[in-house]
Amino acid sequence: MTDGTVAPFVDETPGEIPVGGVLHRAADPSVDFLVLTHGASGNSNTALLVALAEEFAAAGISVLRCDLPYRQRRPHGPPSPANAQDDQEGLRRAVALMRDQWDGRAFLGGSSYGGRQASLLAASQPGLVDGLVLLSYPLHPPGKPAQLRTTHFSALRTPSLFVSGTKDVFGTIEELQAAIKLIPARTELVQIDGSPHGLSKKGTAPGVASIVRQRFQSFFA
Repeated sequence: MTDGTVAPFVDETPGEIPVGGVLHRAADPSVDFLVLTHGASGNSNTALLVALAEEFAAAGISVLRCDLPYRQRRPHGPPSPANAQDDQEGLRRAVALMRDQWDGRAFLGGSSYGGRQASLLAASQPGLVDGLVLLSYPLHPPGKPAQLRTTHFSALRTPSLFVSGTKDVFGTIEELQAAIKLIPARTELVQIDGSPHGLSKKGTAPGVASIVRQRFQSFFA
């Protein structure tokens, strides 16, 4: 299902937000593709993203695991709220560049901050992608359940697969279940028992990736 190609993916078109990452290429150009990005403290080489890309590519879905613009500018440190629009534009361009190569359905997602930016982009641009994969969605800051990050949910009309751990301090399963009812599109919440924010503990990424891929293929069948 995959041609085994894993290669750097870089686009630095003058005047455009750069796109950089690693492409896991499926052999068939008609297949679906997934643009996948990282959380605030990580990058595209985090263990879970690598495991997900390998799992999806083996199932015939091409994956671009990409670094958000803020991470391309500096290797460490958190994103700035002032640059969130750039991060969303980077994801939009990544989807557009992948559409140039594959004819199947387009999916977009990410872990924590990356998933939130993907959902904000999809809410502002309905029809950009066919579905979202939101891993460890950061529903609120730890210990501050009243500061919900759901303002855009009512405008989100893209089918969305949420995946969250039962020990995630950024939102309990019950809180997420209530929040996603605000989304006027098809949703599903997959819980990973015992997992913290970020979903995988040391050595567990391949197992989590397998669960996500199976539920993805079922939800987006």
